Amino acid sequence: MSNANTRVVVAMSGGVDSSVAAALLVEQGYDVVGMMMRLWSEETANGYVHNRCCTPEQMHDARRIADQIGIPFYVLDTKDYFRSTIVEYFIDQHRQGVTPNPCLECNRHVRFEWLLQTALSLDAQYLATGHYAQIGRDAQGRFTLIKGADDAKDQSYVLSVLNQDKLSRAMFPVGMYPKPQVREIAARFGLPTASKKDSQDLCFLGDGDYRRFLAENAPDTVKPGAIIRKDGSVIGEHVGLSNYTIGQRKGLGVQAADPLYVIGMNPMTNTLIVGTAKELGATDLTAKRVNWIAGEPPADRFRAQVKIRYKAKPVEAWVEPLDDDRMRVTFDAPLRDITPGQGAVVYDGDMCLGGGIIERPARNDVH
Repeated sequence: MSNANTRVVVAMSGGVDSSVAAALLVEQGYDVVGMMMRLWSEETANGYVHNRCCTPEQMHDARRIADQIGIPFYVLDTKDYFRSTIVEYFIDQHRQGVTPNPCLECNRHVRFEWLLQTALSLDAQYLATGHYAQIGRDAQGRFTLIKGADDAKDQSYVLSVLNQDKLSRAMFPVGMYPKPQVREIAARFGLPTASKKDSQDLCFLGDGDYRRFLAENAPDTVKPGAIIRKDGSVIGEHVGLSNYTIGQRKGLGVQAADPLYVIGMNPMTNTLIVGTAKELGATDLTAKRVNWIAGEPPADRFRAQVKIRYKAKPVEAWVEPLDDDRMRVTFDAPLRDITPGQGAVVYDGDMCLGGGIIERPARNDVH
């Protein structure tokens, strides 16, 4: 069957990865449509700042690529939806004293919900992106999410929110290539994005400074409060919980015989809990909103590798599915930077089994 009968919408960003994804699909004979989302970004005291995922320059580059490879190109106004689902979530999570990963939510709600539904409404069968990940099938015929061939660029972590239905409609054309080869392919196609730098996270911050953003847009998150030890003794004052992350050592402004680190936060009392490196470590975590890519959780406790941050290395652990879409993870050795709000993503080798949002480390003596 000819690919010409299969329409694929490509989420274009003006970067090299999505440009090569679109060009490869055209080369393979698909009916390709390019789409770019115009996302919300803040208006600062210095004037309006464009979202870094869709600056006028990037929009120009994406349109230029689409013209060059001969596909239609559309820009979708996604500002209000992005603001309500991603930006407000980012602010709300900081109000709760946790450190969110907006990219997880963007893939969950914006790309593979809002944009996917838009693609399907245009009679497309697939939504393709420039993510470094691969899709496979298991022995039961279920879709699987596999790490990208380039381990340094692998993005399966932020795609762990996808389910069987969404994977059945997804395509990751560059996932099988290492990044240098993607740039070579871009050069082969003569794409002007061949040497373009990669985009960064927190795209809605014009200057990348989330602390400044929260101070201006959610001043209640930067209210000063007490810095305490686990026993409740007050040893200093913080400048707002949103200015700190678990494991942070520098910038605490407190003196002690041993180096102190942030080991917890209590937004109810607006207190920052600090402790020694020994107090920082935890061997367990629980996660909520767990998505199992296979469609159902494993029946029993099992061995796996777990990433607790996007750039973290997978660590050996026991994983126990719990009720209410939750799971407990027990590591073989303590980890120092288990951070509520980040994703805990589970792997079996190169296969991503799913993941959830960290609720807390099992540090029951911290209040």
